Formats: sequence, C-alpha cells, structure tokens
Amino acid sequence: MDEITLGCDPSPDVKSHDARVALSGKITQRRGYRVSGANLEEARSDLDFGAIRKVLVVDDSRLQRRILVASLRKWGFDVLEAESGDVAMAMCADDPPDLVVSDWIMPGMSGLDFCRAFRALDSEQYSYFILLTSKSEKQEVARGLDAGADDFLIKPLEAGELRARISAGARILDMQRELSEKNRLIESALEELKLAHDAIDKDLIQARKIQESLVPELTREFGKSRVSLLLKPCGHIGGDLVGMFSPGVNRLGFYSIDVSGHGITSAMMTARLGSYLSSTHFDQNVAMEPRFNKFYALLPPEDVAEALNCRLMADAGIEEYFTMAYAIVDLRNGHVKMVQAGHPHPLLLRHDGSTEFLGEGGLPIGLLPNVSFHQTETHLKPGDKLLLYSDGFTECHLADGGLLDEAGLRQMALECAAGRGGSEFLDDMFWKLTQVMSPDEGMGDDVSAVFFEYNGP
Repeated sequence: MDEITLGCDPSPDVKSHDARVALSGKITQRRGYRVSGANLEEARSDLDFGAIRKVLVVDDSRLQRRILVASLRKWGFDVLEAESGDVAMAMCADDPPDLVVSDWIMPGMSGLDFCRAFRALDSEQYSYFILLTSKSEKQEVARGLDAGADDFLIKPLEAGELRARISAGARILDMQRELSEKNRLIESALEELKLAHDAIDKDLIQARKIQESLVPELTREFGKSRVSLLLKPCGHIGGDLVGMFSPGVNRLGFYSIDVSGHGITSAMMTARLGSYLSSTHFDQNVAMEPRFNKFYALLPPEDVAEALNCRLMADAGIEEYFTMAYAIVDLRNGHVKMVQAGHPHPLLLRHDGSTEFLGEGGLPIGLLPNVSFHQTETHLKPGDKLLLYSDGFTECHLADGGLLDEAGLRQMALECAAGRGGSEFLDDMFWKLTQVMSPDEGMGDDVSAVFFEYNGP
C-alpha cells in the first residue's frame, strides 16, 4: 500500500512541481508512473476518477497541504490550496470544486464550520467532501455527517486509502450528475409536453365551441309543444349529438345520436352528422326531400337511417359507427314515427303517470352494409312526453357499484317530471345523475337527451 511519508516543508521559492514533490517526501510511484506533465492524463486515465476533476485541499499545515497536493496532482487532478476555511470559502463562492479535502481542526473557521458553510452555497453542482481528522469516536463522526461531510479519513493518511475514498466519491458524483442530467432532460421534455398540451387544450376549447354551434338552441317551442336538448360531454368534446328541425308548420323531427368511442375522432363524426341533419340548410339534410319546389317533406325515419348507413359504409377508412333514435311527429294529431338504431329505448311518459319504453333495439348505423331498419309508431295525447337519451344515463356507474339502468332512469324521470318541463327537467335529470354516480368512476361517458312535450295541435 502506498504511504504518504512526511518530509521537510518545501521552500516557496521552488517553482518546479517535480522539485516540490521531491522536497515534500518520498511518494511511492504507482505502476512506475513518474510525476510529470506528460504523464498526468495517462495516470488519471489509469486511475479513472470519473466526475472529479478539480480538488480543493484545505489545511492550516503547509506541509500537510503540500504532501496531499503532490499525491493528488500525481493522480491527474487540478488541485487548489487554502490555508483556512475563510480563504476556502472565498475560492468556492464562484466556482466550487468537485472534491474538497479539509482538515477538521483549524484556527478560526474549523473544518466542521467550513463544511456547513460550503453546503449552504447556492450551487447546482454537488461536490464530495472529505474531512481529515484524528477523531474516530462515533459522536464526532455523527457531527461531521450532520454538517454535510460525505466521508472521513483518519490521520495519519495512507495514499492507497485516500485514493480508494476518492474513487468511491467519484462513483457517487458520477451517479448524481447522471441523475441530474436525466432530471434536466425530463424537465425539458415535460416543458415541451406542457407547451404541446396547452396548444392541444386551446384547440380542444375551440373545437368545443364549434361543436356547441351544432346545437344553437337548447329549447324551442312548436305551437303548443316544445323540444328541449341536453348535451354534456365528459371531456372538452364528445361523441354525442342531439338536434331538432322543422320544415314547416305541424311537422317536426328530432334525434339523439351517440358515436362510438370518445375524443377528437368521435367529435369530428358528430360534426359530419350535424351537417347531414342540418336544421338550417334543408337541401343538405338527408331527412328531408323537396316537394314541388315549394317546401320540404320529412322522410320516413327508417329511410333516413338507411341513407346514413349507406353514406358511412361508402367511406373507406372510417371505422366509427353510431347509435341513433330519430323521431318525426305530426303535431296535428300526435302521431309519432320513430327508428331505433342500437340506441337506448326512448321513454314515453304519459300524462296519467304511466310509462313505457319504446322500440325494438336494432343495429347501429355504419356497422354493417345493406341493413334494414324498422319503424316504431305511437300516438301521443296532450300532456304526454317523450325522452330520447344516450347510454351515458343508463350505463352510469353508481356509488353502490351498480348501473342506473332503465329502471333507475324511469324513476329519476318520474321524480323530475313532477311540475317541471323543458330545460328545467333535463337540468334536474343531469343534476340527479351527478349526485348518484360513483365518485371514483365520475362521468365516464357523454350524457345527452332530447325531451319532447306534446300539448296538442
């Protein structure tokens, strides 16, 4: 094992590094390396101290400093010296070293006080700190660790042990700096993700405004009767769509649509369907046809479903499909014609308090080619109400672990219908839904509904 043998104190007039090494005592050469500028990098490469490049030696003993400095320079380090803690602090303020080797007992600022002050410096780079001491008691070691020291060396020093401790410190610094670099890269990536998220969020907010424009009116009266709409996406945008249109007096159509999936793709599909069922551009509405170049007539609901199915199946690359309940009403007599394409069964609320679920189910639109859809008919009497809704109601997860299902929807509708109508009824339905849904699941799907109140011709 190498030893650092104390020698005479070298003269300050001696400028040569080799001469200072010789004056400070015999230092055994490792693997035959001589101390010269040409061998420093080779020696360092052989020893491999990783992240440690610059070392600060702090000791009030000039002789001890020179002995340490000689060994450290021999191993390839850039070494600085300080005779006191105060001088060392001034040197570290702007450019902290990678490693500090400091004596514990020094006049003025002790090594312990210097260690505390050094750790208090505002530096992004961690430095390894070794205290030199003749103290080996556990309490003293604990004091040093509390002050911020990383390691200890007991005097008298041996070069081999010093080299081993520095190598251990280098491994720790390498890991710490690698971790810091990874953290920096992660922070940079997170910042880029935040910017991207903010841009997407801004686009989604604008997309929601566009989607809301597809439902310009939430309630509208048609003679004595009234249609009210509810559209609550579970995110910025959703895949549900509700609407109504009337090509003339006493003729009314309204629909509830639920596109498969969620998010942007579903929302784009609702925008497309909104144009197919436009309430303002009748020439683009697939549910109408012109008659005698004077007015538009409502097509049978099953024909509308088949036309929409053909359009979706003709578009290659579109994997989305949708469910729909679409009804037309003759306001003169309350005659309702309706198609149910995979959508939840519409709920009929009679004026006498009785209820009935309508429809026979059917296949979703856009799922299979050449599908026929069947029409359901019923007659409404003044005071009757018809509710079309998405499965965001019936498949809502409740706090007890179950689903709301049709029975729960029926009970909720009866409670809300007592003395309430129009948008107030739908708002009350949605509020009650939020009160019974599971707090863990939350609103996992879009919620939408159409509420038609028939009050006679």
